Amino acid sequence: MELVRWAAEVSRDLLRDVGTRWPHVQRVAQQARAVVHTVPEQDRELLVAAASLHDIGYAPALAHTGFHPLDGARWLQDQGVDERLVCLVAHHTAALVEAQRRGLRAELEEFCFEDSEVTNALWYADLTSSPIGETVDVDTRLGEILARYGPGSVVFDSITQARPALEAAVRRVEDRLAALGGR
Repeated sequence: MELVRWAAEVSRDLLRDVGTRWPHVQRVAQQARAVVHTVPEQDRELLVAAASLHDIGYAPALAHTGFHPLDGARWLQDQGVDERLVCLVAHHTAALVEAQRRGLRAELEEFCFEDSEVTNALWYADLTSSPIGETVDVDTRLGEILARYGPGSVVFDSITQARPALEAAVRRVEDRLAALGGR
């Protein structure tokens, strides 16, 4: 529980004055808690902490490359945070696709990608949380991102390319929830 508390406090301190980023992150953490039983018990704290920290790279003090997954992961690494947590933040929500388009693939690949139930659950939590902290379905969330950035932007093109993988991660969590009886 210490890790979860620390992650929430750090995120709040870094993001509370960054537009609607803090309400979004709070909802992502709530969504992670809602699906925490879909991951192995030993990873549940890690999932909720990653959900709280996934967008800290948007904090002006941390934004060195302008690519928030990388900036957040580098800062966490500098703080001596557990490597798995750092890597989950680095690779959240198909970040590698956008990193490639930004010319930052090699830098992001310094962090290991974890193909796991934890990754799926983190992506699910992010993709079912609106920018203002509401629960939404994945189609609504992806549509909002595409509308906000517009055709031809790096984010629009990256989300369009990554959409099948993003939707598949959400489906895997939904299938796991169904298998567990909707708990």
